[in-house]
Amino acid sequence: MTEPLQLYYYPGVCSLAPHIALREAGASFEAVRVDLRTRKTEAGDDFARINPKGYVPALRLPDGSVLTETAVLLQYVADTWPEAELAPRHGGLERIRFDERLIFISTELHKGFAPFTIMPNAGEEAKRWAGQRLAARVDLLAQDLGERPFFHGERFTVADAYAFFALRTYHKLFAGELAPNLAAFLARVAERPATVATFAAEGIKA
Repeated sequence: MTEPLQLYYYPGVCSLAPHIALREAGASFEAVRVDLRTRKTEAGDDFARINPKGYVPALRLPDGSVLTETAVLLQYVADTWPEAELAPRHGGLERIRFDERLIFISTELHKGFAPFTIMPNAGEEAKRWAGQRLAARVDLLAQDLGERPFFHGERFTVADAYAFFALRTYHKLFAGELAPNLAAFLARVAERPATVATFAAEGIKA
């Protein structure tokens, strides 16, 4: 007996990326909201029993096992639904470069938000340093995107879902202007049907 695919999420945080990716892939899944304060699901289940790490996203697979870490979930979606063309196929430098971008977003942007989101006691000096570092990383993303509509070219990929979360979070944290190409990218992804559906499901605004 198999179980339905379940994505454990909290509105607007990093679980937004795999949520969008699953919809882009046309996957059949259940979105399960987690209260990050109580660590309970909307049904009252103890989230620590599902993901001992205690944070979203987590993806329960049909065999009952659970995957964690945003970049890993995105790779899983891309490889499980290859017909959606959400990542280059394995076996060449193109995929390695693609995964390089995913890991850059994960380690240099996503984790860089911690002093502003999950470390309320971080000092002002630490926040100043972290803000400067994030700004430099965002500049690198602007250079990486260039004039392309998406980070891998003409097609939307799971890297765009992750970059969308990261750039959206950065813009909200610092309320500053993004480079024109990044601002256009955010608007472009926000208008995609999968993103619109994800926002509606999570009850958040663009």
